Amino acid sequence: MHSTPENAPMGLAATALALATAHESAATHHLYQDLHRHPELSGAEYRTASRVAAALRAEGAEVTERVGGTGVVGVLSNGPGRTVLVRADMDALPVTEDSGLPYASTVDGVMHACGHDAHTAMLVGTAQALARGRRHWSGTVVFVAQPAEETGEGALAMRNDGLHERFPLPDVLLAQHVSAGPIGLVAHVEGPVLAASASIDIVVHGRGGHGSRPDTTTDPIVIGAAIVSRLQSIVAREIAPSSTAVVTVGRFHAGTANNVIPSTAELGLTVRSTSRELQDEIIAAVRRIVRAECEAGGATTKPAICIVKSMPVTVNDAQVARHVADIHTRMFGSTHIIDPGPAMGSEDFSELALTPDGNAIPYHYWFLPSTPMPVWEAAPGQSPMARFANVPSAHSPNFAPDPAVLDHGVAAMTGAVLAELTRP
Repeated sequence: MHSTPENAPMGLAATALALATAHESAATHHLYQDLHRHPELSGAEYRTASRVAAALRAEGAEVTERVGGTGVVGVLSNGPGRTVLVRADMDALPVTEDSGLPYASTVDGVMHACGHDAHTAMLVGTAQALARGRRHWSGTVVFVAQPAEETGEGALAMRNDGLHERFPLPDVLLAQHVSAGPIGLVAHVEGPVLAASASIDIVVHGRGGHGSRPDTTTDPIVIGAAIVSRLQSIVAREIAPSSTAVVTVGRFHAGTANNVIPSTAELGLTVRSTSRELQDEIIAAVRRIVRAECEAGGATTKPAICIVKSMPVTVNDAQVARHVADIHTRMFGSTHIIDPGPAMGSEDFSELALTPDGNAIPYHYWFLPSTPMPVWEAAPGQSPMARFANVPSAHSPNFAPDPAVLDHGVAAMTGAVLAELTRP
């Protein structure tokens, strides 16, 4: 690292802002709009990956494609020092867009409803800012464009494909995510920031028959209804009030006619909590309740209980979180830094933090509120939390981040990378 005054904390903040301001903002915005028009579902991010790879190569990064499927890794080396990994997710959702944007999705039934197009564009913008400001830093930055975050498969696939063996092992991992909330803020949380989650499919096996003769059947709908009701007692009666957990039944399918009692009923659950231990406890309770209600309802065939998708808890390293929040405070001002506490959404980012020998790499994951101010100010509610509930959020067909978040995100990530590169 060059011994210039910009190495001081305030100087480093000014340097980060200068590098971010000097990057080609128009190119970042063009890439974002292009990706938004052409969203790709999890595991099929071929066009997106190609655009990212070409953009990283143009900045002098050593690029490898098809890591863990469609993943892209770009390594920007600039002398001795620490290694920082920057990650963005690329996949879209099976959502029909209703945002009214002039660059709305052109793919029927697919939309970037979670802002991954913004994350990808900000990753490329950060690479450009750092590549063109090499004289201000020393070390290595690994840019990771990850597929299949929405399905919880992409991070693990990249790790299993040798992410940490084939490329420089990072000292720290960084990621950011756009969210609902007034544009211009940066939301930092120390410790748990996102919940562990599990999607559970359940099949209740009964005995079907005529609706006029329920006594000759074992009704799986009645058993399923009892399961739905009883599951609500897990959080209410088995989890300490100081803990945070959610059990939601989002799907209940059974039957084909009003006068026919079906032979099966299918339920779909999501289970979320803020620790792996708590998650295991809740899933065990789900299994216990489902089996007990089936037995109580007279089912002679055991229910099928299958975890079809799971994501680990995301726990920010406190020291890294404070360090990144400090540089952002110096860059944007203390009034723009908030701590909203943990959210119950889930991510697979923390899967990237495990090394081949089982050690954990420290990481920090923060949010960039991105609701346009006119939308925020027009939202009903007297408090920020009330307004937060009344503006389009991620996974909504109306989710439309303010494009200004792109430059804000490039600046935020550039500052975080420079701050982490200068740590001992």
